[in-house]
Amino acid sequence: MDFGPYLMLAMLEGAVLASVLALMASGLSLVFGVMRVVNVAHGEFYMLGAVMAWAVTSFIGGGPALAFIAAAILAPLLVGGLAALADIVILKRLNYDPERTIVATIGLLYILQQATLMSYGADARPVVPPFNHRIALPWIEWGEGGLAFYFPWGLSTTSYKLFVIGAAVVLIAALRLFMTRSRAGLIMRATQLDGDMATAFGIPVERVYAAVFGVGAGLAALAGVLIVPIQQAHYLMGGDALLLSFIVVIIGGLGSLAGTIVAAVLIGMSDGIISVFFSPTLAKILATLAVALVLVFRPQGLFGGKGR
Repeated sequence: MDFGPYLMLAMLEGAVLASVLALMASGLSLVFGVMRVVNVAHGEFYMLGAVMAWAVTSFIGGGPALAFIAAAILAPLLVGGLAALADIVILKRLNYDPERTIVATIGLLYILQQATLMSYGADARPVVPPFNHRIALPWIEWGEGGLAFYFPWGLSTTSYKLFVIGAAVVLIAALRLFMTRSRAGLIMRATQLDGDMATAFGIPVERVYAAVFGVGAGLAALAGVLIVPIQQAHYLMGGDALLLSFIVVIIGGLGSLAGTIVAAVLIGMSDGIISVFFSPTLAKILATLAVALVLVFRPQGLFGGKGR
């Protein structure tokens, strides 16, 4: 293949990563935006979603499609419920103090990681995708006779990867509509703007915080469910995902959903392209360098306000 088709394949891989990353980072950004809590355990909720997807698909019959649908419903609900319980038991007792919550979520990270290691094991385990048809991709080139339309050998993707991209777009659009149009979303935004005023108007702020922490963890778990048929479930898989999520929310602006989406696309696409043509390590180095430049020249992020 020529350079163009290779670039197209790299962009498709980057789009898959960007889709999952946008979904996961949106949960991290939501938690910080409303609660002002930096959740260091966010990557472990992503890992739990993948591990639970493996568990559900392994023990539920009826075919890969039915098992995957069950995993996509159960894993975010269970992980979200666990996160809400952690908020009530741990973060609430710390009065959501920024420094102490960071230490607490680091502890939660190791608890979840080691509990998964003891129960799930150290092996990486695959999940069968609900569908995985190979789709040949067309390419257009300008030749002697004008535009030539053909299918280069090896230029293809799978139906499941395209589904991941489409599902992430729909879920993020649904999240935005939820935050801007629903009553619960408006209550979360009111709590984000002024928690004391929200309390004065009778809004149960602590319950809102528990719900937000659960929703953020549920989004991370759903991202884990979507990615596990492409990658494999492993108890250490949350580390890289957490690093990329922090890179995304810092570049986009802490608490900014729009900034998170834009930054996820930029980081995901660049990671996919650089990983294909150079190396994954170089992609992570350049992403970290981008964070450093943003922190130096625009600390609030691309879309963050100066007062954030």
